[in-house]
Amino acid sequence: MQLTVLQAVIIILVTALATIISRFAPFVLFPEGKDYPKIITYLSKVLPPAMMGLLVVYCLKNASLFSESHAIPEIVSVAVVAIIHLLKRNVLLSIAAGTAMYMLMVQVVFK
Repeated sequence: MQLTVLQAVIIILVTALATIISRFAPFVLFPEGKDYPKIITYLSKVLPPAMMGLLVVYCLKNASLFSESHAIPEIVSVAVVAIIHLLKRNVLLSIAAGTAMYMLMVQVVFK
């Protein structure tokens, strides 16, 4: 299906508008100096760990102990992320190191 120029422009404008609204809405809804609703405070505490847990489950959902690699790349990568995070307390560094370890093992070791 080929889009016309008008359709493409409309899609770009709607996307830009949605992006702008999503960026500025928190500042409009929760101005500085005003107390946040209790539900927002609660969600700000529980959602980050919940999302990390969800990502771990998603990343490990296809790991199989009965596959050719026996889930070794996944297990080692999770261990690298945990160890580096415990030592350095840097989320970006630990995720990057775990990703690099996984890619190294999948691309080189268990090729």
